[in-house]
Amino acid sequence: MARIKTTVVGSYPVPAWLVAAPSEQALIDATRVVINTQEQAGVDVVCDGELYRFDINHPETNGMIEYFVRPMSGVRWRMGFADLMEYRTAPGMGFRTRPPGVVEGALGSGTLDLVAACRRAHALASKPFKFTVTGPHMLAKTVINKHYKDTPELAHAIADVLAEQVKYLEADVIQLDEANLPGHSEEWEWAASSLNRVLDAVKTTPAVHLCFGNYGGQSVQKGNWDNLIKYLNALHTDHVILECAHRPLEELQVFKQLDKKIGFGLGVIDIKATEVESADHVARSIERAEKLLGAGRVSYIHPDCGFWMLQRSIADGKIRALAKGRDLYEGLAS
Repeated sequence: MARIKTTVVGSYPVPAWLVAAPSEQALIDATRVVINTQEQAGVDVVCDGELYRFDINHPETNGMIEYFVRPMSGVRWRMGFADLMEYRTAPGMGFRTRPPGVVEGALGSGTLDLVAACRRAHALASKPFKFTVTGPHMLAKTVINKHYKDTPELAHAIADVLAEQVKYLEADVIQLDEANLPGHSEEWEWAASSLNRVLDAVKTTPAVHLCFGNYGGQSVQKGNWDNLIKYLNALHTDHVILECAHRPLEELQVFKQLDKKIGFGLGVIDIKATEVESADHVARSIERAEKLLGAGRVSYIHPDCGFWMLQRSIADGKIRALAKGRDLYEGLAS
């Protein structure tokens, strides 16, 4: 049995036939295809491709914001011109043209139902299943706040809503995604505090994914991992899933400071490149990391981020490279 587990970060290219004729049954069929593709490739912890949050009107972010925010009570999502102009002058939101919502009252779950989405996808998996949720820092930074005194208070309110949902999720791994924090490391204390409220509600295995953005194949956030070590070590998580393949090799040194109680997930697949990595490339990436950080330090290997902006044939090739490279490194290749 392999020591290092393979997994994916979350998103998968939305099948063209789902876009052309979306329906409940088409969504289930597409989810079945995505999970089966991973299982056949030898991925140990599979995901639903985040198709549960598929929104034909928001393919650019795979529904990672709107899906969570719009159903919440206390949120208005119909925008006036003044809302749009206010949002477009806000710093850090240049990659979006409009806000997902305006927070005008105390937040609640409203009609958000992550339990049903998780249960539907989990039923299609025969291997350990991961369910992904956008974190409170990211969500708080993308909405217009007209109710809470500041963004940290808003983030904690969002965290309470997510925690109420997450405590009922039955997936083997619950992964919280924070793609905005790496560019705003000065916010790490309240970001960690709010995220921990959600992580503490996880009844199974909690995980956290961070990257420097993946918007149309481009990095959105500027920063480095050195500024985020205090944040990572403050998290109440079993393991972290981190962007490494697209980052400078010397940054791996930073993870010597990562708390040994936290499993280290090494990004070995560059999702911003269309070339499919070889098994040898993946094996050498693991070897380099464990020589530097210590034998046995790598707990998971995975892509840097989700696959949503790639062609399915490229994504599938990169998925296959994960298990082949891990097996080659551990001497399990046949």
